[in-house]
Amino acid sequence: MRVLVKFSFPTTDDSNSWIRDGSMGPKMETMLGNIQPEAAYFAPVDGKRGGYLVINMDEASELVTKLEPLFQELGTAIETTPVMVPDDLRAGMQRL
Repeated sequence: MRVLVKFSFPTTDDSNSWIRDGSMGPKMETMLGNIQPEAAYFAPVDGKRGGYLVINMDEASELVTKLEPLFQELGTAIETTPVMVPDDLRAGMQRL
């Protein structure tokens, strides 16, 4: 199951200090290493620092272990949406 994760930092105070002290890069690298997204895009999200991740999981319960660090360590706001690749869509359409 693939999930699109939209994330943003709710305040710039913490993220500004992380950028100034050089810890933002290592924090993001650790986060990406733990989550292991299929794809990662970084961009302004609703006017805030953030991005989009595509996570492929075997079980929905993996969302807890993959996303909790975004809440606890980075203080991000998160939205998730199930998504499909073309092969998933084709398989679903064939089952109709």
